[in-house]
Amino acid sequence: MYTRKRRKPVAEINVVPYIDVMLVLLIIFMITSTVVTQGVTVDLPKADAQPLDKDSLTPLVASVKADGTYYLTVGDSVDEALDLEQIMTLVAAHLTVEPQTPVMVNGDGNVAYKSIVDLMVVLNKAGAQSVGLMTETPEK
Repeated sequence: MYTRKRRKPVAEINVVPYIDVMLVLLIIFMITSTVVTQGVTVDLPKADAQPLDKDSLTPLVASVKADGTYYLTVGDSVDEALDLEQIMTLVAAHLTVEPQTPVMVNGDGNVAYKSIVDLMVVLNKAGAQSVGLMTETPEK
């Protein structure tokens, strides 16, 4: 009678679970990459807002009105509507001369959020290391 020799089992790696894990990781990375957004760093106060010191330099105040027009005020200068390129040029020039000048953003409550963000990006590109947000004291 003929007897067949049995072969020793060859160790095989089952790759199906690894493919499943890789697909799950791919999906996780795709989802998280859309969630991650870039932002402008803003130093917000941790307590009640305090006015600027009287001894500090006169701040640069970049304003956005409700209609989306931009203004730059230095001290008591006259307001004149500017575009974002002009604001970046003026702020960069001022900060070159006086790098410690505080930079503040004054935005109308009804202005589009995008207008404020665009202004803050321009101020950051102009060299403002920290940008403050102006607020009004709430009436009690």
